[in-house]
Amino acid sequence: MKLTARGRYAVTAMVDLAMHEHEGPTSLSDISDRQTISLPYLEQLFAKLKKSNLVDSVRGPGGGYHLSRSCREIFIADIVDSVNEQVDATRCAGKADCQGGETCLTHELWSDLSEQIHNFLSGVDLASLVGKREIQKIAKRQSASQDTSLRSPDKSTLLPATQI
Repeated sequence: MKLTARGRYAVTAMVDLAMHEHEGPTSLSDISDRQTISLPYLEQLFAKLKKSNLVDSVRGPGGGYHLSRSCREIFIADIVDSVNEQVDATRCAGKADCQGGETCLTHELWSDLSEQIHNFLSGVDLASLVGKREIQKIAKRQSASQDTSLRSPDKSTLLPATQI
């Protein structure tokens, strides 16, 4: 099964964005901190997500990203597709040249599986993930961890920017 880090990270970042949508625009550095995805990599992903009209950006102080439409209207397959990722269970990347330039015996099976996975992801929207209790618990833990990491050891004052 081939779904690389690019597709996984894009979905993770979009779920994070959806979880924090009520807080206003979310900075990529906040997503980076919570999800431990490098900031430059997120910048590349969000350029593609924006080009696919899945997110909008807000410039200036307090700026960041927000979903371009409702969580119920953004499907996981849309996210995966937007970053030029394909879910492919075939050995030949869908080219049907699996065995010496010819189609192998099980090509159709793996091709059908790839299509089934894409169809499944086409039926899963961000809202259904955001609504899951376990995902909410994880997001709460990540936010608390992020808040703690920005505070000094006594947790009463924020660290100066030079110490972050």
